[in-house]
Amino acid sequence: MSLESRLDAWSRGWRAPVFAALVALIAGLPGLFAMPPLDRDESRFTQATAQMLETGDYVNIRLQDQPRNKKPVGIHWLQAVAVSAVSAPEDRGIWAYRIPSLLGAMLAAAACAWGAAAFFGPRESLLSGAILGATFLLSTEAFIAKTDASLCGFTTLAMAGLARIYAASLAGEKAGKWPKLAFWIGMAMAALIKGPVGLLVVLLAGLALWAWDRKAPWARQLGWSWGLILFAAIVLPWAWMITVATDGAFWGAAVGGDLAPKLAGGHERHGGIFGYYALLSPLLLFPVTLLLPAALVLAWTGRKEPGVRFALCWLIPTWLMFELLPTKLAHYTLPAFGALAMLMAAALRAPLGLVSRIVGTVLLAIAGFAFAAVCVVAWKQYAAPSTLPLAILSALLFVASALAGGWLILRRQAAKALVTAGVLGVLAHGTMAGLLAPRLDSLWLSQRLARALEKADLAPRAGAFGPVAVTGYSEPSMVFQVGTTTQLTDADGAADAVDEGRPAVVEGREDAKFRAALAALGHAPRPAGEIKGLNYSDGDDEVLRIYRGEPRRHDAVERAEEEAQP
Repeated sequence: MSLESRLDAWSRGWRAPVFAALVALIAGLPGLFAMPPLDRDESRFTQATAQMLETGDYVNIRLQDQPRNKKPVGIHWLQAVAVSAVSAPEDRGIWAYRIPSLLGAMLAAAACAWGAAAFFGPRESLLSGAILGATFLLSTEAFIAKTDASLCGFTTLAMAGLARIYAASLAGEKAGKWPKLAFWIGMAMAALIKGPVGLLVVLLAGLALWAWDRKAPWARQLGWSWGLILFAAIVLPWAWMITVATDGAFWGAAVGGDLAPKLAGGHERHGGIFGYYALLSPLLLFPVTLLLPAALVLAWTGRKEPGVRFALCWLIPTWLMFELLPTKLAHYTLPAFGALAMLMAAALRAPLGLVSRIVGTVLLAIAGFAFAAVCVVAWKQYAAPSTLPLAILSALLFVASALAGGWLILRRQAAKALVTAGVLGVLAHGTMAGLLAPRLDSLWLSQRLARALEKADLAPRAGAFGPVAVTGYSEPSMVFQVGTTTQLTDADGAADAVDEGRPAVVEGREDAKFRAALAALGHAPRPAGEIKGLNYSDGDDEVLRIYRGEPRRHDAVERAEEEAQP
């Protein structure tokens, strides 16, 4: 049986969306369990969710004692459901908080396949979803517990619903209830997860379709009467509750403190030139980068086709919006990747031109060898020598993906090139995220610190006397792993904690001040461990020293009583 016939068999009916979701699951699963909590956004989200579960307050979003008025509550509610179902907040198991992101990636891939089926054949439908699920960016976001994979899932669901409504309108047919329901649920959940971002993607696509066609009869089939009610039922209850709970402060901080600075300039030093996302796209699309030139050619030559037109109206306005936005982060264009996946899959309907094959091979080679170099350099700088085999394996898989895919596409076997590069690329990413990256010990200061505290019986969950005091190091991943009550303080506060019988963690630059403050209290330091590594969030080398608290009188009495017992 040929590859094409196998793809046809796997793409019939419901199989295409399910197969696409399975690809996304396989691509994202290794990192979900293996990667330690990441700084800084992921750990901020997970810590805020943990506090919701600890306090029972599911309206206010807080990070320790500070309000976190940046994003709506949707991702926190999804994470809270996942943690409640499979774990517990006191376990601090990061994998449970990542489940909504993995499901979001699977939803994006399945929805992309479902939407593509409105315009293209079953094979192109399956490949559209599988391409999206395999991309390096989506499969990375699939194991990071923040908003972006879930946002992509629900935005792609809304666009898939719109695709089927648009196709039905062009055919002179009435759209069914499922596309309309998908459209409004996708819109509402996208708004509840990340405010206006998903809505803007859909709105810009709709306006572009109207401008291109100079009419929009499909807009009358969206089900406005009940759709707006459904949207309001999902979004407005929390919006009203947070407005009352914060006296409107949430909206002022979310708009004035988070959204507006991103529109005004490179917020939090995340700036970039126009074309930033275009330059990154060969890396972010890996291992399907080899089809990027063919997709761009089809975008021009097939622009009169309804499916290509829909994909362009989805892709171009969203991409331009983020290229024009002064603040730039690699994941911002992810909600438009479904359109690119459709174009890539549709390009395989006909033999690819020589220029497209050559340029695709070059771009794939650049991406594959770049990731291979990252694996080797990361091992050399941040891992123990014993992990060299993992670095070599990861690098070889990235190189193999590039070479095999390029060789096959140059031999006019584009479908085989896509599948081969895709399988090897997903294996390479899984090896890197699931095996190599978790062993880059120098980067995981917070995880090593939490383990060192537990080993010394000083972690709050190990029965230490009160919360741990930390000075000079305040990464959210540390707060998430050590506990909500972790005290972020200065050298004097850390000395006071030791005086009170609590453990303290002191960063090397604060150590002299801490020891001086401790001496002033009449105590000598009692070291219990030391952690060295790189704080990758700010690029500083860190030395974290753990100190035991001074024994309390009641502790000595309890120990004496235990020793006196036969």
